[in-house]
Amino acid sequence: MENVSSSHRLFVLDGFSELGALRPVLFVPFSIMLVVSLSANSLLLYVVVSQRSLHSPMCVLIAGMACVDLSLPLFFVPHMLLSFLFDWNGITLIGCLLQMFFVHLLGAFQSTLLLWMALDRYFAICTPLYYHERMALPRFLKFVVPLVVRNMLLVSVVVVLAGRLWFCSQNVIHHCFCEHMALVELACGSTAVNSLVGLISVFLTPVLDFFFITTSYIIIFSSVLRSGKSGSRALNTCVTHIVVMFVSLTIVLTAFLSYRIRNGLPAALRVFFSTMYLFFPSCFNPIIYGIRTTEIRQHILKTLTGCRSSLRHLFLSSHKL
Repeated sequence: MENVSSSHRLFVLDGFSELGALRPVLFVPFSIMLVVSLSANSLLLYVVVSQRSLHSPMCVLIAGMACVDLSLPLFFVPHMLLSFLFDWNGITLIGCLLQMFFVHLLGAFQSTLLLWMALDRYFAICTPLYYHERMALPRFLKFVVPLVVRNMLLVSVVVVLAGRLWFCSQNVIHHCFCEHMALVELACGSTAVNSLVGLISVFLTPVLDFFFITTSYIIIFSSVLRSGKSGSRALNTCVTHIVVMFVSLTIVLTAFLSYRIRNGLPAALRVFFSTMYLFFPSCFNPIIYGIRTTEIRQHILKTLTGCRSSLRHLFLSSHKL
């Protein structure tokens, strides 16, 4: 009988190892993206929280998206940057599973928040007289709680099953963070259940969310077209959500299916897609929603103008001293 104690408990993350001596160069673009993500999401979150006029259901959902986008990179990007710069690639199995749980859970909520936004737009455009009643917290929780439970349950099952695997031969994860299939493919024995559960979680989260979002927007578009030009602003908001979700879903499916369909896709490209499906929305969601939402854009400009005036006043005061 094989000894379970021989299972690896320490792993090495070697994403983009194909670049060799050029690997540290990746520190620059990813660190710039991290700064953009943290600063843009922090600004967006501050503006929505501090301005009472922005406490509408849609703006609260946008703030929720900013909170998720602010938290998600912190669970894998700093370690990834240190790996690029100093070759600090080691991670324990427990640390790997914890990182996997939070990364995939927050990643699931990126698409779920877009679904909640679609529901908000559906109520606002198709049933405007009952909008405030249906978006009241007790009623809206009926849409929130089941999806929160779904995300928690699916991610927990995926991580628990991955934690029960036995890693006897390899401990090098060909990725920049603990992505589910990147860890599972190192296991000894059959991993068919892990692969199947992982695939089911993908189709029950981003794919299913995209289906419901698309369905709701088809209904919204039909309502807007029947109402004429009065719904053009609402239609513009819906198009923004559809574009964001379509781009995100394309990257997600490319990343997940690349581990299951061996089609000669270079390892570095597979790692890039897997990283971008998490990092891309965190960088560009706050910019998209901050610019496209008129009320938020006005308050952001006002906040930035106020900060610039304060800095200028402080500079002039120190110069006089």
